[in-house]
Amino acid sequence: MKKTISFLAIVALFFSLSCKENTETTTESTAVENGVDLSVGQEGVQDDISNPNIVQVASGSKDHTTLVAAVKAAGLVSSLSNAGPFTVFAPTNAAFDKLPAGTVDELLKPEKKGDLENILGYHTYVGVLKAEYMQNDQKFDMVFGGKVNITKEGDKTFVNGSEILATIPTSNGIIHVIGDVLLPK
Repeated sequence: MKKTISFLAIVALFFSLSCKENTETTTESTAVENGVDLSVGQEGVQDDISNPNIVQVASGSKDHTTLVAAVKAAGLVSSLSNAGPFTVFAPTNAAFDKLPAGTVDELLKPEKKGDLENILGYHTYVGVLKAEYMQNDQKFDMVFGGKVNITKEGDKTFVNGSEILATIPTSNGIIHVIGDVLLPK
């Protein structure tokens, strides 16, 4: 009888340990399912079916590598990958090149993260602003303080005097490509 009880205790212990190991394996396998790491936020979602979000579109543009580097340095990838909706006035690399020499390199330093967040926030509006609905002399409050001013000249739309060169709808808002960096006033 003692041998039977000991045997049953060992079987129960073995069974409980094997279940625990199996649970861990199951958790690990669901954390990375079909090549998608489920432990990251919205920015980590990758698929070939859905429309890309603002960060994914910008990351795929050879004309916005400086903007993407700035978004990463400011720690805003998750924010701009979330549901939104957002409107981003996205300066091109050439727009950043117009800034005084060394400005971008200085802003990308960790100790300048707050300044970079403010500048990028001045390019971001919570909501979707379609160019065709913008009116002359409209003002919009941006994420990190300040207002931008919209002007129209014929079919052209300008934000703080910078022409909107292209408009790209995304899954979480809209990108308006501009040729200048908007600086908070």
